[in-house]
Amino acid sequence: MESKPKRRGAMGNGDAGEDSVVATMIGNGDDLGPLVRRAFEMGRPEALVHQLKHVVKKKEVEIEELCKTHYEDFILAVDELRGVLVDAEELKSDLSSDNFKLQEVGGAILEKLEELLESFSIKKNVTEAIKKSKICIEVLELCVKCNTYLSAGQFFLALKTVDLIETNYLQNIPVNAIKIMIRKNIPIIKAHIEKKVTADFNEWLAHIRRSAKDIGQTAIGHAASLRQRDEEMLERQRKAEELNISGLGDTAYSLDVEELDEDSVLKFDLTPLYRAYHIHSCLGTQEQFREYYYKNRLLQLNSDLQISSSIPFVESYQTYLAQIAGYFIVEDRVLRTCGGLLSADQVETMWDTTVATVASVLEEQYSHMDSATHLLLVKDYITLLGATLRQYGYKVGSILEALDNSRDKYHELLLEECRQQIVNVISNDSYKQMVIKKDSDYESNVLAFRLQTSDVMPAFPYIAPFSLMVPDCCCIVRSFIKGSVDYLSFGVNSNFYDAARKYLDKLLIDVLNEVVLTTVQSDGIAVSQAMQIAANITFLERACDFFLQHAAQLCGIPVRSVERPQASLTAKAVLKASRDAAYLALVKLVNTLQILPLDALYRVGCGALEHISNSMVAAFLTDSVKRFNANAVMVINHDLQVLENFADERFDSTGLSEIYKEGSFRSCLIEARQLINLLSSSQPENFTNLVIREKSYNALDNKKVASIIEKFKDSADGIFGSLSTRNTKTNSRKKSMDVLKKRLKDFS
Repeated sequence: MESKPKRRGAMGNGDAGEDSVVATMIGNGDDLGPLVRRAFEMGRPEALVHQLKHVVKKKEVEIEELCKTHYEDFILAVDELRGVLVDAEELKSDLSSDNFKLQEVGGAILEKLEELLESFSIKKNVTEAIKKSKICIEVLELCVKCNTYLSAGQFFLALKTVDLIETNYLQNIPVNAIKIMIRKNIPIIKAHIEKKVTADFNEWLAHIRRSAKDIGQTAIGHAASLRQRDEEMLERQRKAEELNISGLGDTAYSLDVEELDEDSVLKFDLTPLYRAYHIHSCLGTQEQFREYYYKNRLLQLNSDLQISSSIPFVESYQTYLAQIAGYFIVEDRVLRTCGGLLSADQVETMWDTTVATVASVLEEQYSHMDSATHLLLVKDYITLLGATLRQYGYKVGSILEALDNSRDKYHELLLEECRQQIVNVISNDSYKQMVIKKDSDYESNVLAFRLQTSDVMPAFPYIAPFSLMVPDCCCIVRSFIKGSVDYLSFGVNSNFYDAARKYLDKLLIDVLNEVVLTTVQSDGIAVSQAMQIAANITFLERACDFFLQHAAQLCGIPVRSVERPQASLTAKAVLKASRDAAYLALVKLVNTLQILPLDALYRVGCGALEHISNSMVAAFLTDSVKRFNANAVMVINHDLQVLENFADERFDSTGLSEIYKEGSFRSCLIEARQLINLLSSSQPENFTNLVIREKSYNALDNKKVASIIEKFKDSADGIFGSLSTRNTKTNSRKKSMDVLKKRLKDFS
């Protein structure tokens, strides 16, 4: 039995190291897995099992010894453990009861919690769905609005709606189908809007072109009304100046310049244009629209500037010019109100093209016209066109210059028409003194042209010293003046009086005087006719002052400026010469008669000598005589003495001195005689002495004398005095003439 322990000892000693290792690892709580794995790998699991059993026995021994050592403590601990066990059982029972109750309560709560969590999930999904639905609803509502606007033609609102959808909603639409559909239709809608707006704009283009004529006619008609009102005011001013009645001197006439508010007078709708331009601006295509507008309007203008060959210009000029006026009135409104659609340079370019074309058309059409009335009608309408468009800032000078370039042709036609009228008047004249039976006829035939020989209204019936030819010719001349001034007025040059005077002189000299001379010099004229024509010429000459004043009034020139001698018409002197020609023709006719009544002889002689006297005075006044001296006066004085002697001899030899004791032939030369006496006088300043003047110079007109004295230049080798005293007397005479000049100026 003892041998066995030794074997254990020997085996134990062999495994002592391994047992201690295993025990140490177990005591340290190390993982025995590697050791077990190694034992199996080495094929020695029995030894490991043996070691483990040995460790177990060893621990049992230690436990047994520990229990023996602490037996009492163990007993106490076991007792305490038993008490704890009882308490644990009670606690377990309580826990079990509480757990049961908790499970009962918690199960329901857990179910509620699960329901709550499920509700929260549903709520979240519903909220998200509502949010997305609201977005879709808002988008769809905007789409409905857009469709409504499109249907109503409210394209700007539709475009703003599309822009709102595109900017604020398109990227946030949760439904892809809706998003794709809207994204696809946005460019289609924009293209539709652009197409519709362009179609409306094209309709407006056609409409505004049709309306341009009415617009232009309305504006030109308004300008015509303003002109008529101003002319009536000027006429009232002229009459007030002519009457010069005391009490009217403080009355002030003023022209009220009415500012033409064309925007209120002219009604035309630019709304389609504004809408189209605004929508194209929203679409970002405003530049293309500007080009489109300018191109189309330019095409319309070029078409409007074409003249119809099927309608005469005199029938179509108002429509033609009114169309142009309406066009540029519209363009002015577009330039001012359409926010940059048109530039000022573009309007200026169109206007320059129009001015050049219209000026060319006018020159061409004027060259084919053969009626002064037609030229005047066209001219009048063009000046109204100019007045109308000038209010909009357009420069119309070039068009008015075309009118001025045609004024010579107009007056040629007008002169020819007046020539035909005057020829008809003279050829149909009875060459008998005109019998006026009532005051209205006297006013219209005598006073109207200032042909009266007295300021006292005569008794009726009144026998005028002239025939019907005189007032008829005066009417023709007055009509010519009106036509001439009408054409010259409202042109480029505001001062056209000189031109009107020139054409008036041309009428009186080249037409009236020529026709009268032709009639006087014709073979079939009788003595009585020649005598009446000579008398008629005298009154036509007198009417020249009225013609000049009438022209001045129509031209707006003060009448006092044409009352000076140097301002008189050249035709006045020419008519005097024609009257002399009439007397010469009368003398020629008389010389062909064998028997002539003494009264006729007296009238013929007086007329011939008066003509000679007037011719002498007119010679000093004519513009061809710039200056003369005492030598010329001496020669004329000699000729005048011969005539006076001849007049006395014929007056006595014919027996007229026995019948006409107060008026001799010599008295018919009185004006020329008194003028020569004045120029030959050593004290010419005595002319201003009223007593001496009434006695020695009563036949002289102070205005004529003033003009003649200005031309008189006495030379050092004059005829006054002897050689020894010549210079002294010449200087004295010169001083006397200077004194006379000064006094005449003061007198005037």
